[in-house]
Amino acid sequence: MASPAALRELQRELETKADDLNKIQKDISKNHQVRKKYTIQLGENELVLKELDLLSEDANVYKLIGPVLVKQDLAEANANVRKRIEYMSAELKRLDTTLQDLEDKQNSKRDAGEDSCCHQQRHKKVLLHSELHGCRLKESSAVLKVQQRIQSLQAGKAKA
Repeated sequence: MASPAALRELQRELETKADDLNKIQKDISKNHQVRKKYTIQLGENELVLKELDLLSEDANVYKLIGPVLVKQDLAEANANVRKRIEYMSAELKRLDTTLQDLEDKQNSKRDAGEDSCCHQQRHKKVLLHSELHGCRLKESSAVLKVQQRIQSLQAGKAKA
């Protein structure tokens, strides 16, 4: 019967859509984690920049490179921190755009999944209705045969 095959196909399609939705949700979660990391680093770098702004021009500034502190020019340190802040701000904007796209995609997939689910439920109802109707037809033909048999037996008795 083609209807159960169609149901299996709808089930596979629904599972595929659910898998796609799960993948999108994992991507959203991963992006939120990366965004959180950049937000923390941005805050730390903004604090460093405030500290550097408080220093006088002749202050000694050191940069940690591996296990060694290396003396660095204040202007160079200031420029490096500003570049990091600029980079992290750009990354946060990019992540926000990516997150918005993923959430839009998630919503459209979720809506499509709900439509498929409703379609699948309607298909099951039609299938059950047709099977029930088919059983009724079989019952009706069996009743009709019994009635015909009774009539033929009654006709045989009437002749005798």
